[in-house]
Amino acid sequence: MIIKDLLHKLETSSHPMAGALHAGDHFRVLVLTFKKGMTLKEHKTHLPSRLTVINGKVVYKEDDKNIELSRYDHTDIPTEILHSVEALEDSVCFLTQG
Repeated sequence: MIIKDLLHKLETSSHPMAGALHAGDHFRVLVLTFKKGMTLKEHKTHLPSRLTVINGKVVYKEDDKNIELSRYDHTDIPTEILHSVEALEDSVCFLTQG
């Protein structure tokens, strides 16, 4: 129910919502939900990560590159690099770490 719960909370939120779908000792899978125009502000990851779009469209921003991702597209996110994600449409993404 995590995805449905996050989508419900997103209805009244002014920022993206995130929650753990699955986690283990050395990995985790997060669900990220966005309304069109929302941005996950610039940050770094300390674990190798992959962002996969399940529904919608987002832009992954890192340094001078902007990668537009649509349904089922993915990109790897390097560790210790500032990056952000902006939703071009209402979107649901999986973030796999570890």
